[in-house]
Amino acid sequence: MSTQSPQRAEPDLLYSEDEEALRAAVRDLLADHCDAAGVIARAESDAPHDRELWKLLADGMGLAGLLVPEELGGQGATHREVAVVLEELGRAVAPVPYLTSAVVATEALLAADAGDLLGELASGRRIGALAVALNIPAGSAYQVVRFEDGALHGELTGIADAAVADVLLVPADDGGLYAVDASAATVTPQVSLDLTRPLAKVTLDGAPGRLLGDAEPAVRRALRAGAGLLASEQLGLAEWTLTETVRYLKERKQFNRPVGGFQALKHRLAQLWLEVVNLRATARNAADQLATGGDDADLAVAVAQAFAAPVAVHAAEEALQLHGGIGMTWEHPVHLYLKRAKADSIAYGTAGAHRAALAELVDLRAP
Repeated sequence: MSTQSPQRAEPDLLYSEDEEALRAAVRDLLADHCDAAGVIARAESDAPHDRELWKLLADGMGLAGLLVPEELGGQGATHREVAVVLEELGRAVAPVPYLTSAVVATEALLAADAGDLLGELASGRRIGALAVALNIPAGSAYQVVRFEDGALHGELTGIADAAVADVLLVPADDGGLYAVDASAATVTPQVSLDLTRPLAKVTLDGAPGRLLGDAEPAVRRALRAGAGLLASEQLGLAEWTLTETVRYLKERKQFNRPVGGFQALKHRLAQLWLEVVNLRATARNAADQLATGGDDADLAVAVAQAFAAPVAVHAAEEALQLHGGIGMTWEHPVHLYLKRAKADSIAYGTAGAHRAALAELVDLRAP
């Protein structure tokens, strides 16, 4: 009798033809409807979310329902396709609640088997937000509200995209996850570094809620998927900053030669390219593991987030410095990318938190 264990399928890190076609469609749409000047102008306003762009993505292209099964009104796709969409949204720092509604809230509803709400989120008619602070990693403690006399009472802070949500998914102290109509809550904007993904405080004062199921497994699944796919958004961001910096250094001349011709700058860009390539591998592996439900999904997510945040921040910081004075202006979009990279570096857990989780998973704890 053979003693060999069954061979595990290798992860597929390459993009399929369908994924590349999806990328091209999303990129074309963003090129027409999400230019940098428009994002900057919107960030300065009281309405940072681009509802028209969200409608085009959700209603026009059906992207809000990629993770939702077809029988529930979605597209029945996988995390791999969602990762491609997030790469393109990261390249444009698009001010839409895709990660929070189409990924995190949708994953929570999938865990709770809430078919009616899934259909509404998949169609884009309603936007959902998980009422857990953006900086909380999967498996960590999170704030809950009080469930008393059939209503919810309490306050939750740091909720991403709550300002534009139609339904809030609220964990309560009885262990349940409740769906609360946003009109029954008071949503107060908080100071956010990344104005394209604003945070808010949610106050519930006797708000009615519909019990969806147990909160713990739903929140854990939602935050794990959020962290794993956030790496793809960070990949898109890092690729844009590197590409634009290379382009600028080829055009900008000093001493009658392109600035990019100086050896010291070549070394910095080459190092950054290597980091971005490695980030692509970790992000694709996380998306593939989430899509296939592999046993190594927790490991892949921890590796991706331990690596993604430092690379994205480094890429944005290099872009700011290597663009010289123009990079320091409000009119140039590089500050949008730096703020998104910084905010993403603590979203769904810091790199340090994910390194600690990784050490636990491989049984390699610090002495």
